[in-house]
Amino acid sequence: MNDPNGLVYYEGEYHLFYQYYPKATTWGPMHWGHAISTDLINWKNYPIALYPDTLGYIFSGSAVIDWKNTTGLGKTNKPPMIAIYTYHNMSGEKAGTTDYQNQGIAYSTDKGRTWEKYSKNPVLKNQGSKDFRDPKVVWHEDTQSWVMALAVKDKISFYTSKNLLDWTLGSDFSPKWAAFGGVWECPDLFPLKTQNGKNKWVLLVSINPGAPNGGGSGTQYFVGNFDGKKFTPETVSTKWLDYGADNYAGVTWSDVPKTDGRRLFIGWMSNWLYAQKLPTELWRSALTVPRCLVLNENDGKYTLLSKPIEELTKLRKSSSQVSATNINLTSDMLEIDLETTAAEFQLVFSNNANETVSLKKINDKIVFDRSKSGIIDFNKDFSNIQNNTPTNGITINKIKIFIDRSSMEFFFNDGELVITELVFPKSGYTSLKTQGINKNLIVHQLKSIWTTNE
Repeated sequence: MNDPNGLVYYEGEYHLFYQYYPKATTWGPMHWGHAISTDLINWKNYPIALYPDTLGYIFSGSAVIDWKNTTGLGKTNKPPMIAIYTYHNMSGEKAGTTDYQNQGIAYSTDKGRTWEKYSKNPVLKNQGSKDFRDPKVVWHEDTQSWVMALAVKDKISFYTSKNLLDWTLGSDFSPKWAAFGGVWECPDLFPLKTQNGKNKWVLLVSINPGAPNGGGSGTQYFVGNFDGKKFTPETVSTKWLDYGADNYAGVTWSDVPKTDGRRLFIGWMSNWLYAQKLPTELWRSALTVPRCLVLNENDGKYTLLSKPIEELTKLRKSSSQVSATNINLTSDMLEIDLETTAAEFQLVFSNNANETVSLKKINDKIVFDRSKSGIIDFNKDFSNIQNNTPTNGITINKIKIFIDRSSMEFFFNDGELVITELVFPKSGYTSLKTQGINKNLIVHQLKSIWTTNE
């Protein structure tokens, strides 16, 4: 699997679609896989939602509930769930054409269980770019229109529509000061209110290569205003959603109820530098823990915080507070909470095979080292990426860590700074040694997110 797609909430269910090739653990003809949760924590697998057809593979996209039945594809008192995705025609790509990516839609009237593709696909034909993909659609209340953010090589194009079927170009966004190390992908556009009540719009743009800390895949973000056609940024420097090597192509859920009010995010936990060669056999790739995005303003400067969702506490099996500097870890699925007042600190995870992962706060940087973390010889770039993250003046006093068998997600100060990394130890890490962690340290053992299918 790779990119999360079609994240949408409807009638008590969170739908997670994703890029999926069912016949191998390497990339192939893309489908949309499907999982559903009622709480974002416990998930059930469902049958494949969208299969490739004569128009091409089913690449990334989004999903919305067409509450007003603007498409005319719904039933009486039952709005359709609409998936908007990119068709990728592989034969056209191999033939050297420039119009092999186009946008199509499919619809469901049974809560996403079965899907029918629109008979007149594609609904948005290629405008002459080899990269013309990953539509993220949102309803713009002020103009009573649908807006599509589309990745077009090194820019985001905004299209508008009244019915999700007929689209008109509104504007392009590509500021000179943004990160352009590689192609732009998987945009997301959504409104978000700051903690002091200002209404702003946030634009996520994934980029590959060109990410911080060694390149490869990463996600930048912009904060500004959107009038239904044009995005005007208020940030004038590159900002990154996650400074780790392994959070890419993440997007947010559509149609989360206003009574909830959160902007919920999940990302693909890998990097195209080595995603095809990871040392796993029965599976290939995973997603981050769900996160809540919060917009913070300080002296006119905007920062997007990524906080682990509160529902994750449901995974805790047991909790223990410890004070030692050498802690025994009895599970390979853990949540760890730490506090510190020290200017510098260090965490070292290890196992009986002398495999280690370290994270250090030195001066104004956080250094993450996985060069001795376990299996690293599958790709030279994996161990070469050493996180060297600037703290940008943040005084770090809280750290939350989620550890799974092959991943580590670090949240500093409730998401002011985030680092997501893959690791492949031959056995789980059994020891944590700390320096400079001079306050509370709590270890929570976690249970699995997966439940038996209906």
